[in-house]
Amino acid sequence: MQKILLIFSLLFSICAIAQEDTTEVFDYSKFGDAEGVKRYCTQKVLNQTPQKIISVGYEYHGGFTLPGVKLGPLLPAFQDFQVNQVSALRVQANIPVISTNKIIWQLGTNYWASRYSIENAGSNAFASKLNSNAMTSLGINTTIFKPLNEKNFLIFQASADYNGVFQQFSDVKGKALTISGTAIYGWKTSEKNMIGTGISRTYRAGQLLHIPVFLWNKTFNDRWGMELLLPARGHLRYNFSTSNILQFGFELEGNQFLMNLPNSSNGSVFIQRGELKPRIIWDKKISGFIWLSAQAGLRYNWRFDVMNEYNGKNNNQLYFSSNLGNPLFFNISLNFVSP
Repeated sequence: MQKILLIFSLLFSICAIAQEDTTEVFDYSKFGDAEGVKRYCTQKVLNQTPQKIISVGYEYHGGFTLPGVKLGPLLPAFQDFQVNQVSALRVQANIPVISTNKIIWQLGTNYWASRYSIENAGSNAFASKLNSNAMTSLGINTTIFKPLNEKNFLIFQASADYNGVFQQFSDVKGKALTISGTAIYGWKTSEKNMIGTGISRTYRAGQLLHIPVFLWNKTFNDRWGMELLLPARGHLRYNFSTSNILQFGFELEGNQFLMNLPNSSNGSVFIQRGELKPRIIWDKKISGFIWLSAQAGLRYNWRFDVMNEYNGKNNNQLYFSSNLGNPLFFNISLNFVSP
């Protein structure tokens, strides 16, 4: 029995030595050079707020004044009104068409309808029409994120919107259309930092502008970060966790809206509406990819100019300008977000 055990022990030792020798001479080079694979940067930094694929929200503005509304094109008289509230329905969708490590292409649509409740609008044509019909924006947009390598990327964004105070479908005309776009070249220096600069054609301030833009998304640590796309918006971010996020910042938004107004000089006017919103935003995951978003802040009047001409800028094209009051607002939305 001892001889048999000795023989098995010797055989096992020989096999073990043979296996070690085989491993030492194995040639891994036949699998190719892993360093030769080209890598691309991603479109987000760590802990960044999730992108909304589908969002349905409600927004409410408290009461404020609407002063200096003109009675007619040839009348030097003006009226002041009290707006009791503004309520708005906001819906948007951004659907990925192509999503690979080489390119991300999204198509989207948006709907934004604001209803003004104006006290004693009476016979004033402008106030009465604004009180009776929603100020509506309906549009489509596209965004392309193109990484060039591990460090550099391009972003292209374009949108087309029909905006107006429409009483019926026939009120939607070519001059209700606005076209916007942005192009950015950027650098992603790490998974916590990406920065870029470019140029934008925008109506966010109510009036057509061609301006430089600055992108900077930065995660400082597990809790703090910032997300900037200046001058459109900028937020300081605090992550309670990856599914519970608080933001402090602002957004500048608006557009140019067509209103048919028979008693104006040309039968229609263009409301150049821009508003700055300092705000606090709370985003919380409910379940899976469903998130709740709530925000509150101040709606500051940036511009409420009513022009006689499309893309009007000169004083001789001005129908009237109103220095709106600045109410508090809140917004709540339910969102389906990307992974």
